[in-house]
Amino acid sequence: MACGSAHISKADSLALGAVQIMLGIFNVLMWYFLLVLYMGQIKGVFGKYEPLTYKTGCTLWGVFFITSGVCIVKTAKNPTRTLIMSSLGLDLLCIIVSLAALILTIVELSSFRSVSYKNYGQAKLGREVSRLLVIVYLLEMAIALTHSIYMCGSMSRRHGTVSTPVTEEAETTF
Repeated sequence: MACGSAHISKADSLALGAVQIMLGIFNVLMWYFLLVLYMGQIKGVFGKYEPLTYKTGCTLWGVFFITSGVCIVKTAKNPTRTLIMSSLGLDLLCIIVSLAALILTIVELSSFRSVSYKNYGQAKLGREVSRLLVIVYLLEMAIALTHSIYMCGSMSRRHGTVSTPVTEEAETTF
């Protein structure tokens, strides 16, 4: 399917926006969970477990996903050129942010150094949360990419550059 012939219904846009908002809120809540989890560590012989994604506030980037979801919902209800362009820009930002978060999380999960036995349970639980967030980042990237493809098609339809597909031309002649 080409970008110019893509079409999305209002209900589908609302659903994508709502899911994006929910995933963004989930990311922010997971950041709070990890904050409480890692703040309770005890300084041991092997030190504390402080992963890369926790230090960079990766899950706090869910604010971008919430903002993009709100813009998608607003665009679905009132599709103006300005809202469509801002929605497309926020979708692209979400793709970049989720890709960066995905890469940081994979780097974090691929390297694990020893921690104090007192902090092992917290480190293990934190790594399980990171594994869950890998799936969330992939979902977020898929939603943003899907919506940006449809917004691209919507922009080209508004300019009148979309030609009718061959099947539609054949149907109208009969």
